[in-house]
Amino acid sequence: MRSLLSTRNPSWRGFSSSASCLLKVGDSLKQTRIFSNEDVVEYAKVTFDYNPVHFDSESARNAGFEDRLVHGMLVSSLFSRILSSNFPGAIHVSQSLHFKLPVYIGEVIVAEMQAFTLRRINNRYLAKFSARCFKNGDLLALDGVTVAILPTLAMAQVHPSG
Repeated sequence: MRSLLSTRNPSWRGFSSSASCLLKVGDSLKQTRIFSNEDVVEYAKVTFDYNPVHFDSESARNAGFEDRLVHGMLVSSLFSRILSSNFPGAIHVSQSLHFKLPVYIGEVIVAEMQAFTLRRINNRYLAKFSARCFKNGDLLALDGVTVAILPTLAMAQVHPSG
């Protein structure tokens, strides 16, 4: 399961103010990932989703795709990765997703979450983010909304991993 959570590139952020480490409305959090055949196989082992479009090029082409697909929910897991790496202890409350384009094994995917609502509730924060994944630079593959409970608006230091 470790390979599903590792990243080849560190997260990077766009801030309203470069001097601040507190999340503000309008701030963006990003993660870049290339999903491999191994990622797809390991995801299928966990979810038991062995749809042939993920494992057989001919089946994928017969279904109208160019080649084998990355599971859509595996792609959307980048949003959980962004939340957990920036806000340890965050609780992912809800997520709506619209799959716009297929994601193929080996494509560069950039997941971006942009805060559009932040509301303090007792000693935590309810945060709403627009959630989008782009492939090959600027093609929108997935969009939606993610809601999370954050323990703080202070973002953790992101350390690049393997």
